[in-house]
Amino acid sequence: MDYEYAPLRLPANVDRLTAAAQLAIQAEFSGWELARVRLFRDGTRQVMLRRRRVGQPRPGLSY
Repeated sequence: MDYEYAPLRLPANVDRLTAAAQLAIQAEFSGWELARVRLFRDGTRQVMLRRRRVGQPRPGLSY
């Protein structure tokens, strides 16, 4: 299967509950799913989202 990926960087002041809510909204409305999360020592999170590629354009990420 062919996927497209979208990297996100969440700052340290975003708590886990808020990050989960933001990612759930992206998953529900834009078809993204969580591929990987990396937590750094400074508290920032690097999130990699993915979704299957389709022939029709789909909504992108909203920040």
